[in-house]
Amino acid sequence: MDAAQQKQLVESYIEAYNRFDVAGMIRHLHEDVVFRNMTNGEVDLTLTGKESFRQQAEQALQYFSQREQRVTDWQIADNRVEVRLDYSAVAALDFPNGLKAGDLLQLQGKSVFEFADGQIISITDIS
Repeated sequence: MDAAQQKQLVESYIEAYNRFDVAGMIRHLHEDVVFRNMTNGEVDLTLTGKESFRQQAEQALQYFSQREQRVTDWQIADNRVEVRLDYSAVAALDFPNGLKAGDLLQLQGKSVFEFADGQIISITDIS
């Protein structure tokens, strides 16, 4: 799998995420995908397997009425794609951290994608 194909899979995943399209998000995921979310250097969520990812992605649909990941930089090397992202979302409900329904959330972060067998085998979201 070359760099252009890897970039295309990542673009497809992000576009599906922005459309709230779970089927599109998981379309190019390996059955044994590992997803990690890191905040302030700590892993606060780890999911293993396409089905676990799908369940979490479907549950997360209710959290925001709008959401967008916009890529600001691409780094592609050695079976790995790293994207820097501007993230914005509008909360659809009140969160324990004080974010209220209707509030705008904006942050910057990065996502690291790794590949196996022509599919995404690992996603790490870092903010």
